[in-house]
Amino acid sequence: MKRVIFYIDGFNFYYGLRDKCKESREWKAFYWLDFVAFSKQFVADEQELVKVKYFTAAPLNVGKRSRQAALLSANKLLNPAVFEIIRGKYYSKNTSCHLCKGVFQTFEEKRTDVNISIHMLLDCFHNSVDKLVLITADSDLITTVQTIKTHFPEKEIKIYFPPKRTSYELFDVCKPVVYLENNKKKFENAVMNNVVTDGIKKYTKPPEWK
Repeated sequence: MKRVIFYIDGFNFYYGLRDKCKESREWKAFYWLDFVAFSKQFVADEQELVKVKYFTAAPLNVGKRSRQAALLSANKLLNPAVFEIIRGKYYSKNTSCHLCKGVFQTFEEKRTDVNISIHMLLDCFHNSVDKLVLITADSDLITTVQTIKTHFPEKEIKIYFPPKRTSYELFDVCKPVVYLENNKKKFENAVMNNVVTDGIKKYTKPPEWK
């Protein structure tokens, strides 16, 4: 049976979904998503979903960090053996405005691209996977995709674009791609209950996402 691992660029996925919500508010329900249930819908009968690896960093904003923590904890509670969280980090930096010449603080997520690349390559090296599904539209990962295609030609690799996200460069090296915003029904099927609990731990869908 072909082993499948999903690699989700959480930053790219979240902001793509957020942009889709501006276009259609009903997509807001999909913030509260069971990523394993979502991924399984793309796995064929002769395949086995062995891992869903979610790459992200804890936001510095307290409210955003709390909502993200609830989402990831609920996913881990539902699928402890399959769902894995790999964390990067947010850093603050000062940026100059070329118009007003003022200096203001912005935030940048770091390590995610490197973490994704390392995990994909190591999974191939250790023969832990037969099919890799990368959910991102970040063209920085082109080199990783090309490296796997060159050095692990027996591995199948697919690119899924998050809603409202695309990359012509990734498309060129790994076509055909899957556009997730064309799979609304799969999103609907994977929305978690408002309260996720095992009788001991309990995680509630943030009111901002209802």
